[in-house]
Amino acid sequence: MRVLGFGTYDAQRHPRIEVLLDGMRAHGLDVSELVRPLGLSTAERVRMLQQPWRVAGLGARVLSRWARLAVAARRRWPRPDVVVVGYLGHFDVLLARLLFPRSVVVLDHLVFAATTATDRGTPTGVRTWLLGLLDRAAIAAADVVVVDTDEHRALVPAGRRSDTVVAPVGAPSAWFTAAAAQASGRAVGVDTPEGADGRLTVIFYGLFTPLQGAPVIGRALRLLHERGVAVRATLVGDGQDAAEVRDLVAGLDEVRWLPWVDPPELPAVVAAHDVCLGIFGASGKALRVVPNKVYQGAAAGTAVVTADTAPQRRVLGDAAVLVPPGSATALADALARLAADPGELAARRRAAADLAARAFTPAAVAAPVVEALQAVRPRAGGGR
Repeated sequence: MRVLGFGTYDAQRHPRIEVLLDGMRAHGLDVSELVRPLGLSTAERVRMLQQPWRVAGLGARVLSRWARLAVAARRRWPRPDVVVVGYLGHFDVLLARLLFPRSVVVLDHLVFAATTATDRGTPTGVRTWLLGLLDRAAIAAADVVVVDTDEHRALVPAGRRSDTVVAPVGAPSAWFTAAAAQASGRAVGVDTPEGADGRLTVIFYGLFTPLQGAPVIGRALRLLHERGVAVRATLVGDGQDAAEVRDLVAGLDEVRWLPWVDPPELPAVVAAHDVCLGIFGASGKALRVVPNKVYQGAAAGTAVVTADTAPQRRVLGDAAVLVPPGSATALADALARLAADPGELAARRRAAADLAARAFTPAAVAAPVVEALQAVRPRAGGGR
């Protein structure tokens, strides 16, 4: 089976596509890529979904990438049996359907445009209705739709749910490599927070969007400081809620803030910490997702602390410390327990790493997608 990763995705920024394609390779599929990245940040791409008229302003860039994709696609022979369109591929999947009419088109639909806009403050109305149309058009263009949770599968139109596969986000191989390097003492150039001195080290990284609940983390760190609990925290990134978090942790010497870490360096930075924090928001979207960082933190060998939601409980079970969404007090209590009990911390780290090795590798993530592809009836011409 010839598989083509296709679109304008950036695998460094959105590693889910890397996980899927590497997993397909591990299952023996012949995988290649045809990619012309747009060069937009995640926030810019989400804004493009929230505000489709921005596409006009980016028209030259989009058309340039699509023209190059179209030329390269016409020269590609033999034709792929399967075309996999990467994350945030609402527009790319339409192009893929046009360029590869006889191939099986797979859309990795981790993000629904309408619910993402609502989560980021867009009021329900004409705009969210139009974004819902965009979601449905993207799904209609695909033969197989891949989502990450049962809750997201429930958002797919009923007539297409039988074509929808649930596959966890997982973690790229680099995260497992970082864990092994850290455990063996081979990690180079990566430090825990300065002056950790045996204290519990905690890391959070992300875009500080509402679903992540970053202010909950800020309040929890303030509570730990007031209690005198020995914790050192690293916060990485910037975004919508970052200013509020900065106010909450202002003056705390035990908190350091890194505005950016290059993606190739991030696995080693995370692996140098004891605990990786997940998400703590209480919005509808926050209750439907399992974020990248819990998969990646587990693969990197850290203990994982995240919100107790149905999808996270289903995926993580006893391998993570789960706290009520939106509760800074519960988060502070959980971190305080880990700080006071090295044995419990070590057990949590082992449990997370063991789960990641079983269920979060590229091969494990891609398995249900490969199984679905083997059952899909090729289009006329067999995709050749």
